[in-house]
Order: sequence, then C-alpha cells, then structure tokens
Amino acid sequence: MKRTWRAALSAFGWRHEGAANAALLGLPAVWFLALYLAAIGALLVTAFWTVDDLSGNLIPGFSFSNFQQLLGDPIYRTIAVRTIFIAAAVTVTDAVLAWPFAYAMVRLAGPKLRAVLMALVLVPLWSSYLARVYAWRLILAHDGVLNWALNALGLPDMQIGYSNWAMWIVFSYLWLPFMILPLAAAVERIPPSLLEASADLGERGMATFRRVILPMALPGMVAGAIFTFSLTLGDFVTPMLVGGKGSDFIGNVVYANVGVTNNIPFAAAYAVLPLGVMAVFLLLARKLGAFDAL
Repeated sequence: MKRTWRAALSAFGWRHEGAANAALLGLPAVWFLALYLAAIGALLVTAFWTVDDLSGNLIPGFSFSNFQQLLGDPIYRTIAVRTIFIAAAVTVTDAVLAWPFAYAMVRLAGPKLRAVLMALVLVPLWSSYLARVYAWRLILAHDGVLNWALNALGLPDMQIGYSNWAMWIVFSYLWLPFMILPLAAAVERIPPSLLEASADLGERGMATFRRVILPMALPGMVAGAIFTFSLTLGDFVTPMLVGGKGSDFIGNVVYANVGVTNNIPFAAAYAVLPLGVMAVFLLLARKLGAFDAL
C-alpha cells in the first residue's frame, strides 16, 4: 500500500510538472516570505515610528521626522555619499583586477594551473573575515608592515592607515573572489569558435576582447558587481577596524543607533537607504542580464 501511494504520487508529479515544482518550492517560499520579507516589512514600518525623548519608549505611528533628519543633516548625507562612492570604487577595482585573473584561469591555464588558481581564489574565503581584516590592519597601520618595508628601501611612509584609502584596499581584497568566480564562469561559457571566427576576420587582442568577449561576459561581471557592491554597502566592521576619523559607513550609524542610543526608528530609516540603492542597482543588473550568470 505504501509503495502504491508513493508510485501514484510520483506519477502525478510526472504528469503535472508545475504542481510538482510548486510542492517542492512551497516550503522554502513560505520560509522566505515569513522571515525575509516580514523582516523587511517590519523595518519599513518601524522607520516611521518615533522615540519619546523622556522615557525612550517607541511610539508607533506614521511620521517623516526620521527621514527629515536624514535629509536635513549634512553629516548623514556625507556618510551616505561616502558609503555609496566607496562601494562603487570597490566594484570597479575588483572588476579591473578580476578580468585578467579570470581570463587566464579559464582560457590560458592548463588543468593543474587552473586548479592552483582556483585554490588561490577560494582559500581566503575559508579563513575568518576578522582575521583577514586584522591582517590588513597590521599591514597598513602607521607602524605596520607596509611602512616598515618602504623605510627599509629608503622611501617615505605612506599615510594610508586608518583612512578611506585603507577601507578601499581592504574591501577590494575581501570581495575580489566574489567578482572572479561569476566572471570566470561567464568567460568559460563563451564558445571558442567565436574567438576563432574573430581571429579569422582579422580581429586581434583588444578588438576581440571589446567586441566579443566583453559583451558576452558582461552579465557575469554585473553579477559579480552585485556581490561586491552590496557587501561593501552593508558592511560596518571594516570601517570600525581600518577606517579612521570621518570613515563611518551607513552600517556604523545604524549600529550606533540600535546598540548605543537605542533609536531604532532612526536606524531603520537610515537602513532603508541602502535597500533603495540596491533595488535600483538590481533593476539595472537585470536589464544587463546579470541574473542569467548567477
């Protein structure tokens, strides 16, 4: 009887593929809606609440005071611009660094060298995030390894420790694998016959890259940009560890208002900004076909 029931269910799923897929994805979809979207909804609702100045209690309601404070205070505007600008700079930097590495790994390296290059990409991801950030902090500090090496060569110090430059370097290192992997996958899917056809038509070097490789691998690069941009946009640990005065990110302000001043509505309102930025970014990425490379 048990086997008959399973056989009937299997036959039903084979005849009704849509129903089988719905049953398979139903539980994860409910989990996603209940946790992720509910949390986003709670965030949006809380952003319009206020805090009682005397008691510190939350006052449910509908007020634009938090958003008016964000737009009216130049400090918060500067922090938002800094966060978005460094996230964009990290994305561009990782794209530039990832292209030669991904292309060499997929198109030029043999099987053994490809395995070594892939290991070089993946091994840093197995180590602790904090360990990697602290390692760069020791390298870029005023009395760190970088300045020690420069002084040994008779060169002056580079005053980049605890600055926006340090955050740019560290973020670019941290998220580089997330750009290399989707880009390498996109380059690997390019048929070699197209490159041969380009060569037969007289195209060489940069012309082939510009007209054949780059357009076909663009979705993979944009998919990597989704990771690098979003991960930088939402980070607050790296600015705390390697950033200096005037290096706060949106995440640092959110963290301070949640854990220190207990102004949760203001933190929620500020957290809406990166959500909006990422929504626009994802819409552009979708038009460029990035989701096909994920």
